[in-house]
Amino acid sequence: MRNSPEATKAHDSVISIIGPGMKVVGDCVTEGTLRIDGTVEGAVRAGKAVVIGKDSVVIGDITTQDAVIGGRVHGRIIAESRLELQATCVVEGEVNARRIKLEEGGQVFGTIQMGDAAAKAGSEREGEKVTVAG
Repeated sequence: MRNSPEATKAHDSVISIIGPGMKVVGDCVTEGTLRIDGTVEGAVRAGKAVVIGKDSVVIGDITTQDAVIGGRVHGRIIAESRLELQATCVVEGEVNARRIKLEEGGQVFGTIQMGDAAAKAGSEREGEKVTVAG
């Protein structure tokens, strides 16, 4: 059974929230937007966007169209369109995005690849794991 265009559009507009003090162990997948203000230990995949609050932690890879990172991420970030790294972020791992905005004070420990080819290459390598020495 296939989803109708209207049903797909409805899923895209959904915003899921992992609130402060909440911890999710396992992968999070949505067609819409996921806002994380707690902790996630597992992969995060959102069809539209991922927003990581300043006091949140993600231990796992993030794959999405657009991402705003304000907290701590330990893993690969693949943003096929736009990535905003806020002043409060700490990213440990590989970053692949078409466009990147890094605010003064934001920290990235790892590699950054930017541009059309970087976003596409990141998506193709999505199944691989990243190990970051700490």
